Amino acid sequence: MKTSCIIIEDEPLALERTRSYVEKITTLELLATFDNALDAFGFLKTQEVGLIFLDINLGELSGLQFLETTRVKSQVIITTAYSEYALRGFDLQVADYLVKPFAFERFLQAVDRAQSLIQPYSKDALKIPTTPTFIFVKTEYRLEKVALADLLYIEGMRDYRKIHLVGKAIMTLQTFSELEREIPSAIACRVHKSYMVALENIESIERDRIIIKNAGNVIIPISETYRQTFFEQIRATKK
Repeated sequence: MKTSCIIIEDEPLALERTRSYVEKITTLELLATFDNALDAFGFLKTQEVGLIFLDINLGELSGLQFLETTRVKSQVIITTAYSEYALRGFDLQVADYLVKPFAFERFLQAVDRAQSLIQPYSKDALKIPTTPTFIFVKTEYRLEKVALADLLYIEGMRDYRKIHLVGKAIMTLQTFSELEREIPSAIACRVHKSYMVALENIESIERDRIIIKNAGNVIIPISETYRQTFFEQIRATKK
C-alpha cells in the first residue's frame, strides 16, 4: 500500500531534488507540492496525507510554526539547511530530520522510519487508534519520560508548565498547545487557560470546579472558554 505525501518547500532546486527522490520510491504517492505552509494547511483540511516533507524556512509561517500551531496528524520529515533546530523538531515528534544536502540513501532511511510509524488501516475496516501510554517532556537539558497513567494535572506558571504526577512534578517550557498535541483528549483535557486535567484522576465536579484525587484534593477552575469541550469529552468517556 502506498503512502500519500506532500512536499512543502519554497526553494525550487530543493523541491525538485526532493520530488525526484520521492518518485524513485514506489511506496510513495506524491499528491501535491507547496511553496508555503498556509496553502498546505488549507489542503490538509480536506485531504488525508500520510507523510509531509517540510522545510523550516518558509517565509510568513515557518515549518516549525506550522507544526506548533496546527494539529498535524501526518508523519513529518523535516528537510532543512539548519541543523540547530534538530532538538526542537524532536520535541515536536517529527519522524526524522534531514539536513540539506542529503543523499538519497539518507532520504530512503527517513522514509522507511516514517512509514513504520504510520498505522496501516483499511477504508473498509474499523479504524482503531492506538493510545499512547507515555510521552517525553523536555525539562532543563534532558527529555524525561512521563507515564500518562501517573498524570494528575498540568498547571501553567508564566513561561513554564508544571506537570503534576503521582509522587512528583516536572517543570517544562513546552506550551499547552504542544502538550495537547501529544496527550490524547481522552486522557487529559484543557479546562482553563492555565490548566489541563487527567480525566481518570478527577474526584468530582461541582459547578465550575474540579477536585483532583491523589493530589491533596486540589481544586481546579473550569473556564467558560473550555467548558463545552470539557463536558463533551466527559460524556464521551462514559460511552
